[in-house]
Amino acid sequence: MTSALPSVRFSILDRSRVRRGQSHPAALRDTIEFARLAEEWGYHRFWVSEHHGVPGVAGSAPTVLAAAAAAATARIRIGTGGVMLPNHQPLIVAEQFGVLESLYPGRIDMGLGRSVGFTDGVRRALGHDKRDAEDFDAQLTEVLDYFTHGRDGVHGWPAEGLRVPAFLLATGSGAERAARFGLPLVIAAVGGPDRMIEAIARYRDGFQATAWGAEPYVMVSGSVVIADTTAQARRLLLPEAWSAAYSRTRGEFPALIPPAEIEAMSMTERERRIFEESLAGHVHGTEDEVAEQLEHWVSATGADEILVHTSTFDRAARLESHRRLARVAGLTTARTESAA
Repeated sequence: MTSALPSVRFSILDRSRVRRGQSHPAALRDTIEFARLAEEWGYHRFWVSEHHGVPGVAGSAPTVLAAAAAAATARIRIGTGGVMLPNHQPLIVAEQFGVLESLYPGRIDMGLGRSVGFTDGVRRALGHDKRDAEDFDAQLTEVLDYFTHGRDGVHGWPAEGLRVPAFLLATGSGAERAARFGLPLVIAAVGGPDRMIEAIARYRDGFQATAWGAEPYVMVSGSVVIADTTAQARRLLLPEAWSAAYSRTRGEFPALIPPAEIEAMSMTERERRIFEESLAGHVHGTEDEVAEQLEHWVSATGADEILVHTSTFDRAARLESHRRLARVAGLTTARTESAA
């Protein structure tokens, strides 16, 4: 639909969000079906995430879920957005991705993040606390070492010798870390678009080529919603925005609820402020409006890839939004031409 978008890759991050009245197992099965559709529509990657003890998110074991998604697809790249390294031993992470790459060669991505459990109870259950994130550089180095020569005589078979692309999920100072390690940067507009753009500039300026990356690569993550009207698209953003407000005022991410219930709510001043903040900055509207917004997004960030992580209560509307986005981005056209 526009000249610049076909040159940018488009991918999907699915957090296996649970809708009210839906079971966690059903949400996981939805994720696998979503992966099949993402491949059909021509998306480049399909990633899953890691959350523990969260009522509204079913994805707690990303490498297990990635294996199921890879088994259900044939071409699309499958990965994690991401495995939270402070929650795991680096050897185990390397071994798991080595197994995935061995079973699905050339299709696996290793996205790694620095977050720890959301609450004190979850961190205790995982056997980790916030201090475990302080040694992230050492943890990241150890994981990468198991793919090359091992550590202290220990070999992370079958990872050693395999080439699994590694990505770093980052905000703020994490951009400098991605640059030091020569890794592709995955970044969202946490704290606002200006902060994200500044972090991307620091990443590119400080990038050091390594065996894991010869040049900077930026994947910008955000919600993208397409509907028949701008108002309809904005309405689809309400469930996730309310979930964010609820979590920050009550300490727990809930299952998604219908927009009509949110519109009828009486919110506290703090809830309303967080809710409105959570609605800001998303790409949404009709196909033409989204194409224009994406053009601006790509121009402002120089993104090589857009990682879409849209969630809403209406599953059918969400899938239709992604199908229409594939058309806007030229993915469906490209797939058709390549098959001809």
